[in-house]
Amino acid sequence: MNQQPTLELGNVDFERISRLVYDHCGINLHDGKKELVKARLGKRLREGQFRSFKEYFQYVTSDDGTDELISMIDSLSTNLTYFFREESHFRALGGIVSGWAKEASEKHRPLSLRFWSAGCSTGEEPYSLAMTLRECLDDPRAEIHIVATDISTRVLGSAVKGIYPREKLKNVPPDRLRRYFQIGSGAYDGHYRIKKEIREMIRFSRFNLMTVPPSDFLFDVIFCRNVLIYFDKETQAALIQRFYHCLNKGGYFFTGHSESLTGLDHTFRYIEPSIYRK
Repeated sequence: MNQQPTLELGNVDFERISRLVYDHCGINLHDGKKELVKARLGKRLREGQFRSFKEYFQYVTSDDGTDELISMIDSLSTNLTYFFREESHFRALGGIVSGWAKEASEKHRPLSLRFWSAGCSTGEEPYSLAMTLRECLDDPRAEIHIVATDISTRVLGSAVKGIYPREKLKNVPPDRLRRYFQIGSGAYDGHYRIKKEIREMIRFSRFNLMTVPPSDFLFDVIFCRNVLIYFDKETQAALIQRFYHCLNKGGYFFTGHSESLTGLDHTFRYIEPSIYRK
């Protein structure tokens, strides 16, 4: 009979796991997160029949444990989001993009814009972006590209499908539900799916914010909201500089309402709370 896994998470093992997660993706798992780590990784231990957190750590840091390391990061990533979260951001975005469209029209030049939803979770944010852009742009020639990234393969899989239970749509007004969603039936009763023309506006991909973006990661607007709070000040400062270099001149950077660049060394111009410009 197999021995039951030892699920006690000692301080040494917690510190090792915390350091591994920090080194891999910058997430700061301080002492207050110990019980969260124990609860979320306990399932991984049981499924993999590991006898202790020490044995699990040894596996995920071995050559054979690469896939499990990704699953571990998935388990420890917090992915709370919903459609049109912090709605004032989408109103502000609509005004910004409408201004760009008017300028392009007056100068008789085509409009081409690129957006990055960094830490997109299960997709509600980039889909909200796409809907907003559909509503504020009436030029069919406008080229819109939305890149949505997350470190979690699990949430990206959900985002690509674009299927959500009814309770996830509480912030979506009826007219948007009719315009952008299909009602599910049968096995998908009580669910809605984002329509194809909105899904096709977005390219989802896995990306670790700790890595240097490729040279073609240049955008007019970057949303990185409610993500910085998971990093320490040093990592936040490095990320802010990275986002700055990923923006075109005059581009905008959106953070979460609970986040601030105060106290961080940066060259962004403050526009209003949680909105900055290059």
